[in-house]
Order: sequence, then structure tokens, then C-alpha cells
Amino acid sequence: MDAVVKSFPKPAAAAEKPLSDHVRAAPAPAVPRPSRDEAETAVRTLLAYIGDNPGREGLVETPKRFVSAYEELFRGYYECPVEILDRTFSETGGYDQPVLVRDIPFYSHCEHHMMPFTGKAHIAYLPTGRVVGLSKIARLIDVYARRLQTQEHLTAQIATAIDEILAPRGVAVMLEAEHTCMSMRGVSSPAR
Repeated sequence: MDAVVKSFPKPAAAAEKPLSDHVRAAPAPAVPRPSRDEAETAVRTLLAYIGDNPGREGLVETPKRFVSAYEELFRGYYECPVEILDRTFSETGGYDQPVLVRDIPFYSHCEHHMMPFTGKAHIAYLPTGRVVGLSKIARLIDVYARRLQTQEHLTAQIATAIDEILAPRGVAVMLEAEHTCMSMRGVSSPAR
């Protein structure tokens, strides 16, 4: 379980601080993106590497399906956090207490083994006159979760995005997750 808490009050200069790179825009590719054909060829190579026949009937279409699945699983590389939290609402009826959203499911992949880790996020923030729709919090989590991650980095990115975009008086983010890189391999422990 990881948690990040950013407290209030903020210094006056914090409001003028520019957005972090990961908040402002979707990440730019670090290397030229291979073609779809090159990606499918790489999958065929991996199938052969594990000892199977990429040409057998059950695996012939696997490279195409695998690449399509990866496009969906890692769509966070093409989404921008600031665009998700851009629309806020000022009609809060004078509400000035913390906003808490619990048990938001997320699905991510460990950047060390590219194996899934899944869990629930709990987010709280203390608004400053404006709130964001609750579904936008879930979408923000999804943007960052749909990238190769560590749980600690994912927690910090979510907290920073909420802090910088919404400028609340405080934000807290807690993630609970099961990591298949631990539960399915290595120590084979379901520790969270």
C-alpha cells in the first residue's frame, strides 16, 4: 500500500508554478515507434523463444491480437492528464469539506517485468471553491495506470496531477494492489 499526502496551506508562489511534464501533456516517444508489422514480428520471435510454434493454427493470429491488446492496455501513453481534469464545477452549494472517492479499480503493468498489477485507489482532496466530476478522478487514475509503472510512481503522479491542476488545499492518494510479478513468479507471494 502506498500513499501520498500533499498538505495545505500552499505558498502563494505555488499557484504560479508551471505544470509538471507528466501532467501537462502525454509523453513524447523516447525512441521512434516501430511499425505494427515490426511489433507483430517481435511477438512471433517471443513465441518461438518460449518454445512454441508461431505458425501453428492457435497462434497464427496471436501477434495481431497481442499488439491490439497492448494498444489498449497502454493507451495512457497517448492521453493527457490536464485535459481530463480541465472541466470543473463551481456550483458546490457552499461545500468546503474533503471530497473522497474510494475503491476505484485500476489495472497497470510493472515496468520491471511488464506483468500486471491491479488494485484499488482511494483519493481525497480539499477543494478550493471548484470540484471535478468524480468520474474524472477515475479517468485520471486510468491514464497513469495505462503506462508501465511502479506503484510508488503511480501514486505520486496521481497526487501531483490533482495538486497542480485542481490546486486544492490538500490531496491524499492511497493505492492498494496485488503485483503478479510477486504472486505468479519469484517469491510467489500474494503480498500487497
